[in-house]
Parts: sequence; structure tokens; C-alpha cells
Amino acid sequence: MFRFPSICAGMAAVCLLLATPSLYAQSVAFTFDDGPTLSETPRLSPQARNSAMLAALAKHKVEAALFVTCGNGADRPEGLALARAWGQAGHAVANHTMTHPDLNNAKTGLAQYQQEVRDCDRIVAPLPGYQKWFRYTYLREGNTPEKRDGMKAFLREHGYRNAYVTLDTSDWRLNDKLAEVLAKNPQADVEPIRQAYLSHIRQRALAYRALSQRLQGRDIAQVLLLHHNLINALWLDDVIRQFRDMGWTIVSPGEAFADPVYALDPQRNAPGQSLLISMGRSLGMTTQDIGLRLMDDGDFEIEALKQQGL
Repeated sequence: MFRFPSICAGMAAVCLLLATPSLYAQSVAFTFDDGPTLSETPRLSPQARNSAMLAALAKHKVEAALFVTCGNGADRPEGLALARAWGQAGHAVANHTMTHPDLNNAKTGLAQYQQEVRDCDRIVAPLPGYQKWFRYTYLREGNTPEKRDGMKAFLREHGYRNAYVTLDTSDWRLNDKLAEVLAKNPQADVEPIRQAYLSHIRQRALAYRALSQRLQGRDIAQVLLLHHNLINALWLDDVIRQFRDMGWTIVSPGEAFADPVYALDPQRNAPGQSLLISMGRSLGMTTQDIGLRLMDDGDFEIEALKQQGL
């Protein structure tokens, strides 16, 4: 496994990869966190949201992955049926804890977090499409060396893959804005939010592609993080079409994880960020080097929407 114990050693690893011929054209895998959720939203029921997302994936023949937070609904029969539908449709189903605690929170202990993984696994492991993949909540791997090392050892011992993300998005922030607008007026014109969302995805995709080229000297197989929410129930079809119009190839998460970049283990993990940002931090890159637009939570798009009166 590649590591970045120091900036010099990290640069050596990057130089080695720079000398390697490009193995991957630009590709992206779709993954969704926190589902299925049984919470109510404007316009669509939980069942309708789930069906809409699956329909968009089926329309474009996209094989995705759902990282289940069991306490959001899969711990109840009606929610478990929604998660099962993903596996039955040919998608991967994997573990995202029971209740989505933050391992960087001082109140979240290592043993508690590990139990959350075990408890979720008891629910999702029998489902069709189950993969022994684990994604850290908030993409945070722990606020102490004991937590970070303890979870890495736990994942190795139990045979889990760390389901890294490289193309991180703030779809959740724009989803919150969408829900806020529709709660005030269910008939509101939300086209500006759709446009802002697609623009946000495009900006993040191009920025992370550029960052991968700087760090690896090639296009990597990107793993996209979205969420099981209303905004994707409404506009996932548009997101997929936009990637295809950009010339990107959509691959399965399993194919993406075969890219050698996912064997890297950055020494300086950037909490709540893309694997690529962690790699950049390991090499001593600053926030300015990486780019402020990759470090915010959709602030640019939210401010633009406010200027439009939303």
C-alpha cells in the first residue's frame, strides 16, 4: 500500500506515477450516501424518491452504490425494502453506520463507532448486491491517532474496503435550499436551483479532474459522492446526462476502485474531504494551492441563489 510519510517521499511516489502511462480515460462512478431515508420531503414520498433515482440510473444503464445509514430507514421493514430494491436493480449496497455519528467528535468513541458498523452490517449484509465496503461518515476518519489507527485496523481485520471519495460535492447543501424553498411554496419555480446544482456538479468535476492531473499526472477513475435525497430524485437524470455530454465515461464503483489511486493511504487525512485533497495535503499543498471552490460547502451557489431572491 502506498503511503505518504513525508513530503519528499510523497513527491517520489507522485513522480513514479507520473512516469506510468495513463491507464484510465476520464471516468466516474456514482455513489450515494445516507439512504434510504424515510423522512418526508415536498413533492415526493420516500418511495417515490427511491423509485425516481433507480429509474434515472436504469435509464442510463448506470451501476451505482448505495451506502446505507440504517437508522434513516433501513432498520424498518418499509425502509429495508427500499434498500433491497437497489441490490435487486444491480447496484452495490454497503455500510455507512447505523446513526451517522462523527468520528471526529470528541464524544464519539472508537468502540462505539465500530459497533455502529457491526450493527449496520447485520442489516445490510443479507441484501442482494452487498459489498464489504465502508464509507466514513462525513468522510472523517477520526480526530486522534488512536481513532484513526484503530478504525484502519478494524477495517483490515474485518475485510472492509475503505470506500474513498475523490469527487466530493455539496449536493446536500443545495438539497437543503430546495427543501426550504418548496416548504414555503410547493409550487415554487425551482429551475434556478436545478441550474445551480448542475453548475456545481460540473465545477467540482472539472476541478477534481484538474487536481488529479496535478497529483497523478493522469485522469483517475473518479468516485462521485451524492446523497439519497430529493434533489437527486428530481434531477439525477440531468446529472448523468451532463457527465455524458462532457465526454466522461460512467463506470461501476467496483471498476473505479480498481484504479491504483485507491490503494494510496495519505498520511495527513483532510477531514471531510476528497481523497485527492488528502493527497494534496500530504504533499504540503495549501488551501490556496488546492482552490477555495473545492473547500467550501456550496457557498458560491447558495449566494448566487440568494441574489436571485431564493
